[in-house]
Amino acid sequence: MQIKIDPILVERYIMALAAFGAHGETGVWRTVYSPEWVAATKQFAKWCEDAGLTVKHDAVGNVWGIHRGIAAGKSIVSGSHIDTQKPGGRYDGALGLLAALIAIKSLKEQFGRPKRTLEAVAFCEEESSRFPTTNFWGSSAVTGNIAPGQAETMKGYADETMADAMKAIGLEPARIPEAKRDDIETFLELHVEQGPILEDAGLAVAVVDAITGLRHYRVTLTGVQNHAGAFPMDLRNDPMAGFAEIAAGVIGTAERLGRPAVTTVGQINTYPNMPSVVPANVRFTIDTRHPDPAARMAMYASHEKTMKEVAERRGLKIEWEISVDHSPCISNPSLVTMLRDTAKVQGIRTLTMPSGAGHDSQEMEKIAKVAMIFVRSKDGRSHTIEEFSSIEDICEGIRLLAAGMYELAYA
Repeated sequence: MQIKIDPILVERYIMALAAFGAHGETGVWRTVYSPEWVAATKQFAKWCEDAGLTVKHDAVGNVWGIHRGIAAGKSIVSGSHIDTQKPGGRYDGALGLLAALIAIKSLKEQFGRPKRTLEAVAFCEEESSRFPTTNFWGSSAVTGNIAPGQAETMKGYADETMADAMKAIGLEPARIPEAKRDDIETFLELHVEQGPILEDAGLAVAVVDAITGLRHYRVTLTGVQNHAGAFPMDLRNDPMAGFAEIAAGVIGTAERLGRPAVTTVGQINTYPNMPSVVPANVRFTIDTRHPDPAARMAMYASHEKTMKEVAERRGLKIEWEISVDHSPCISNPSLVTMLRDTAKVQGIRTLTMPSGAGHDSQEMEKIAKVAMIFVRSKDGRSHTIEEFSSIEDICEGIRLLAAGMYELAYA
């Protein structure tokens, strides 16, 4: 049994969806509940209807395309998020929901009605591009993980609330609990890799066995502001010097641990930010990730020890808050095995690897068995308008997704 995927349809869907929020020649700027987002979700719903699927819009704006099975039982679901970075590319998130639709459409046309219900979903939000304190808004609603009143207190970059944005397009925040699902058995997510490992291996597709755990620290180092020329080095309480040592230390730890450990110091602000002044304070972020639960905690402990030791030795006050803290998500072993075996049957060469980025799958793991499929990213680029995956690679990924869904819903 060989699954067939139409590359012309794949490219047409990708390019058409990218037009909603098009930014420059290849970018997309489509934040949750924006006019571009509304138009994109309507297009996805129409494509689902054209494929003969039943369309459902839930309380947070997730769009579901449903292919009813003959037998009773929980659904087999695939999809990803329809929002983007500011700007992002054509493939991050969007490819996953299009792959789900195309896979179900192809299975429907080739094999008819399944035993188990298949669903394609376009999650409303994953990127935090409009509201900095949210990730996985769409999938969190599905798992019942949005707290009462959260929409009313969550502020966006433009000082609006999530509730304001929802009401502006006709969604009622009070109805968010209605989006919760308890009838999903399996969630498969296809996504671009967003890194260089597949390209280095010369392969188009990977099966993902874990999604990394990640922690974001927001750190403030406070010292004593002084003149840059008149105050001796050995008498300073210089938070910038402390920052430089901490940044080098935590990055060096991740480098020594090796793949898949990663640590990034991505943001820094200093006060008063003058060239001839020893600063009063430095604020910075640390993003640190590892998919192994025990190794992750050991790395966090090492980073915190480094921060405390440097601050104490340099006479600095240090404070930090943990703004994001996600545990690793281990893919369901039986699904990983099934996808690897199915890839061999389809003649698709794969490797098995962890994901260094977060995905909706780690939220869906709270209510369903999950696994992911990666498609090669050119030069490992993502979260940029230069993001690109070839149609040939994408079709291989969708073939594996469809074949996996066949095993779960038809076989």
